[in-house]
Amino acid sequence: MEIDQYIGIDLHKAFFQACAMTCSGERMWEGKYPRTSEGIAAWRARCSRTCAVAVEATTPTWSFVDQIISDVGSVCIVDTRKTKLKAGYAAKTDRLDARRLADALRRESVVSIYFPPPPIRELRELCRHRLMLTQLRTRVLQRVRALLLRQGLGDPPVRTLRSPAGQRWLDEVVLPPRAHEALRTLRLVERGISEPLAQVETDVRREADADPIVARLQTIRGVGPIVGLMLRAEIGDLARFPTPGHLASYAGLVPRVDRSASHSRYGRITKDGSPWLRWALGQIGLHALRRPDSVGRWGRKLALRKGRMVAQVALARLACADVMETWRQG
Repeated sequence: MEIDQYIGIDLHKAFFQACAMTCSGERMWEGKYPRTSEGIAAWRARCSRTCAVAVEATTPTWSFVDQIISDVGSVCIVDTRKTKLKAGYAAKTDRLDARRLADALRRESVVSIYFPPPPIRELRELCRHRLMLTQLRTRVLQRVRALLLRQGLGDPPVRTLRSPAGQRWLDEVVLPPRAHEALRTLRLVERGISEPLAQVETDVRREADADPIVARLQTIRGVGPIVGLMLRAEIGDLARFPTPGHLASYAGLVPRVDRSASHSRYGRITKDGSPWLRWALGQIGLHALRRPDSVGRWGRKLALRKGRMVAQVALARLACADVMETWRQG
């Protein structure tokens, strides 16, 4: 398909700035539009199926692209961390950003990111919501333990405060009035999180049971329906990753490298990419420390030399190969 104009869009919460260029780099038109149905319709009137569009990856990008993708030739969602739009320029404005996006798209110098289809986005929302609720509940329980410690009670005589025995023990705790009110409020917050979390986990297990890829992934040690569905949602299309190293890099599990001539220095892991995928692979690495095979023995030896966290990250990197191999077995 022949492209006759390249459009750069600087997207914001309430509006977007657009600039169109010809193949030779001449500006055809530019304008600022409200991010409403009327504003998008006015922008569509200046486009055609022979347009190529570049949009910065921000929070409202998926919704915006869904509204325009059927009216243009192609849409490129730009990774702004890897596409240097401001290099060599002193000024940065919305208008200049739109121009630079259009020019970078015309010169094929943009780095694009994966545009997940709606079903994958729905799975991501479900899995990320479940993890967020779990982390919130953990923080509340940590505050309960800190409150008890401040009142001189130390560690409770139960393993988990959420157990029936833990709840009975909390009912019998005697605290000063203000501390007692704080404890009562924290327990109410914890119950308010646990009730919807139980329903969300039921939904996660139902989606996992219906997905054949998740069923295969659960044959890996440390992968259950929750971790398996998280892997399914965050990876989306496995064809994006040629090797396990690419998958580990996307999860931010590879070390930083500073190399010059014959000198190489390796630092901490980058933590770039999907934190949710990194969490799921980390869960596999945690369970891999208990594997009875050679991988588990190697991980335990590494934990003795370098520490448990280093070994868990290394095993998480190795898990990328298992995930890719198991995924493709179908």
